[in-house]
Amino acid sequence: MKRKLIFIGFLCIGAVTLLSSCAKNSKKKGKGAGVSQVTGWPLNDKRFGGYEVTNYPGQQTPVGMVFVQGGRFTMGATDDEMPTLENNSMRRTVTVSSFYMDATEVANVSYREYIYWLQRVYGNDYQDLVYKEMPDPWVWRSALGYNENYVKNYFWHNAYNNYPVVGVNWYQATDFCQWRTDRVNEYLLIMDAGALKPNSTQSGEDVFTTESYLAGQYEGTAGPRPHKDLDPQGSGKRIVKRQDGVFLPDYRLPTEAEWEYAALGLIGNNPSPENKRRRGEEVVTDRNSMPWGPKNTPRYGLHNQYQGLFEGNFMRGKGDMMGVAGGLNDNADITAPVDRYLPNAFGLYNMAGNVNEWVMDTYRPMSHEDVNEFRPFRGNKYRRVQLQEDGTIEEKDSIGNLPYVDVSPSEILSNSKYDVRSGDLNNYHDGDTLSNAVYDYGKSSLINDSTKVYKGGSWADRQYWVSPGTRRFMQGNLSTNTIGFRCVMDRLGSPDGDNEPGGNSFGRQKYHKR
Repeated sequence: MKRKLIFIGFLCIGAVTLLSSCAKNSKKKGKGAGVSQVTGWPLNDKRFGGYEVTNYPGQQTPVGMVFVQGGRFTMGATDDEMPTLENNSMRRTVTVSSFYMDATEVANVSYREYIYWLQRVYGNDYQDLVYKEMPDPWVWRSALGYNENYVKNYFWHNAYNNYPVVGVNWYQATDFCQWRTDRVNEYLLIMDAGALKPNSTQSGEDVFTTESYLAGQYEGTAGPRPHKDLDPQGSGKRIVKRQDGVFLPDYRLPTEAEWEYAALGLIGNNPSPENKRRRGEEVVTDRNSMPWGPKNTPRYGLHNQYQGLFEGNFMRGKGDMMGVAGGLNDNADITAPVDRYLPNAFGLYNMAGNVNEWVMDTYRPMSHEDVNEFRPFRGNKYRRVQLQEDGTIEEKDSIGNLPYVDVSPSEILSNSKYDVRSGDLNNYHDGDTLSNAVYDYGKSSLINDSTKVYKGGSWADRQYWVSPGTRRFMQGNLSTNTIGFRCVMDRLGSPDGDNEPGGNSFGRQKYHKR
């Protein structure tokens, strides 16, 4: 009897060990929680329907970008100013989410890569598409100045590889962001997921875009590691989906609030920021009037070999672009390489001076009066992919893009809980019939839906304009030799850059007893 009990005990221990081993093995596969939290059904199991849930290791910092932890800040002018018509001094408290931002302005060499790709893919049949995206070299011409050297060489010559691209309008900058999104996601499918092989012969409609791939309208050549289809009625293989965590969010221009928040770099004014050993203080000691910290001088202040050097590239006074021979103050006559001068507390270069930068917002002078306190932005124009009568997505066009249509007023009214009557919100509460201001472009103002904001100051601007709270505007289809741009990307999930879960954790206890 005793031996039988011992034998049964060994069987129970063996069964527990086996179950424990299976549980550990299932976790090693990285396929999710194992069972549904609402039904108890096994996940990632073809026998039980094949519903897939994959673990997400967290968003990695994209190449060329730095992490900008979001938070609350006071938007608007940082110093008292003389009364102007710019409406920069209207201060308001807003919150921006965490995001990633290019450490530098987009350089000539990077924009030339874009032009090269367009020429390779569309040059034979759609040369107009290539020409449409070219920077305008004539922005360097001045009626009473001789700049033909820059007209011929600034964009193309390798002496200016690492200088910021200029002569790019708002729409071209937006197109570049979309191109970058597709090229990065295509690379991730090839190198990280192994779902595709490189396709250097893309042309016409046979072009990878993230949206056409997800819609099943771009096949390419299958890679060595196709994803398994766990659907019992499936084919055994499937495309990569958004829920697989392979794709990155879209690259885009920053909103005005994001740009201003990033430029101020107020994380550097926190006396005790969060790290692995401490929680961090919810306090900012000083306001910044410039990106270099709580001071009113653009010169480097520490007592070392750099003391007195200019920390940004801007015009010091009338006719003074760079100082005197033997003592150049900012060491640049026009623009300078994108990674020069002193980065701010977020690690961002040239958020003041060098070139102004396009932001995503449509300009309206009184937007601050009815500001959204969370992720403020003006310029929403809601669109959706075009559908066929049977509800399926319309076929992509001749250059490989899915067709999009504006969201109709009837769709807005049937789904919106707000007082919105249109999917085009450029004029919302500042230029529409609900506001007191109506802008009649070309008659009473130079403002319309193509009027876009730019910020930051440039090599040809005085110090006033390098303050992050200042703003100017220009038609989005125009360009100058003083405006460039940089891209941002949304942070998914937790606002913490260390990929820790959001919210506050109070240990392992499931319920907190009060």
